[in-house]
Amino acid sequence: MKFPMKASNRLAALFLALTMLAGPSATLGAETKAESKDKEKNVKPLKDKEDPLKIGKRKLNGGINFYSAEKELNLGRQLAAEIDAKSKFITDPVITEYINRVGQNIVLRSDATIPFTIKLLDSPDVNAFALPGGFLYVNSALVLAADNEAEIAGVMAHEIAHVTARHGVEQASKGTLLQYLSIPLIFVGGPVGMIVQNAAGLLVPMTFLKFSRGAEEEADRLGLQYMWAAGYDPTAMLSFFEKLKAKEKKEPGTLAKVFSTHPTTTTRIGKARGLLERFPDREEYTLSTSEFSGIKQRLLSITNQKAVEGGGKTAPTLKRKPTLKRDSDGEPEADKEAPTLKRKPQRDDQ
Repeated sequence: MKFPMKASNRLAALFLALTMLAGPSATLGAETKAESKDKEKNVKPLKDKEDPLKIGKRKLNGGINFYSAEKELNLGRQLAAEIDAKSKFITDPVITEYINRVGQNIVLRSDATIPFTIKLLDSPDVNAFALPGGFLYVNSALVLAADNEAEIAGVMAHEIAHVTARHGVEQASKGTLLQYLSIPLIFVGGPVGMIVQNAAGLLVPMTFLKFSRGAEEEADRLGLQYMWAAGYDPTAMLSFFEKLKAKEKKEPGTLAKVFSTHPTTTTRIGKARGLLERFPDREEYTLSTSEFSGIKQRLLSITNQKAVEGGGKTAPTLKRKPTLKRDSDGEPEADKEAPTLKRKPQRDDQ
């Protein structure tokens, strides 16, 4: 004899069946929405070469390279010696210590496996460059053009990245048809590059004085990571490049050869900003420090003093004495109010 199923049991069985059917569907639906949301944000997981948390734990230098670390260092020393012999430097100990400290802070948080030597060139060109083997040169005009410490750190991080990725010897390896003595000359362009070329009695095509677009994008990518790791606002590097580019476009010639060896492009800037959006969150960044303004003012005073001594643009100029108004008899009219002398305001660095 069959007994009818109770209503409560029938309801329980129906609920269990619906749960078994609806459960996977509901979960699948939730995953689909999450994936859709990620796609809308264009969020992609960071690769090792993009992740600042992987600094020092990854392998760089995947390009063509025929140079050992020892040979690379010797090339850097050779070229650095030429530059040091032909260039003028800012030797003020307070300024040089500050610039060196900012740069070494970046080096310590980079993929570098070699020590860096950092020097401040006395140059009116807004620029910086690094040689293989860890020789980094910053122009004084670049420091004066920066609005905060993070902008200086950004340029230095970009140049340090060229060295850690060994872009110099990679470029040299591509130019194996050149004479051996011409190879070091590819690492730097501009006036300094011409000095070395003249000293060696060689001519090198400009194409060998510039890094490839891929190398520049990699230096951007690594430099931004080094800034993040050092606690600086990474966007300062991009905003500084954009600012200089805009100023040069508005006033051609005011910033002669601004990063002519590695020009910024809209594509590069866009890729770099896209990378920053995927960086790990950080509660705060350093944009500037209390030292920056004092160092910049100190450097400006030194630069102006040298310009005055050398008869530069900042030297005082003579002005014509204003013509006095005369009355009907030809006599000078009396001033209604006698001029008063004002004490010259003291500068902060005095």
